[in-house]
Amino acid sequence: MNTSHLVQSQRLGAYGLILEGDAILLCRLSPGNASSGLWTLPGGGMEFGEHPEDAMIREVHEETGLIVSSRGLLRVESERFDFENQDFHALRFYYRAVSAGGTLTHEVCGSTDLCEWIPLHAVGDLPAVPIVQRGIDLIA
Repeated sequence: MNTSHLVQSQRLGAYGLILEGDAILLCRLSPGNASSGLWTLPGGGMEFGEHPEDAMIREVHEETGLIVSSRGLLRVESERFDFENQDFHALRFYYRAVSAGGTLTHEVCGSTDLCEWIPLHAVGDLPAVPIVQRGIDLIA
């Protein structure tokens, strides 16, 4: 494929897989996002110079109000997409994490608008982005 005419962009993201009993913590993408209304793992984009593990901890707190600690990197995933006029590369870091405090709250005016503990058996019934199932497969 000739990509010389496409704009190239890259997004680095870090995500937390957080379980409580038989439930996983998920967040719903807020209106204004391309995937509005779909459920995702808590996490998101890394800031310049930020370690992926620190990004996961920060993003989970911003989206859920929870303070988490990492229990280790589970996987690094690289995926490319061809959008109209764009060659997009997503690099994702998946971490196992546990809640260490905080209060579950919903992000206001952010990329997500709701976070909930979803029973693992019910995740398949939710409209979700593909990284949710990929994450569940990592901890299964």
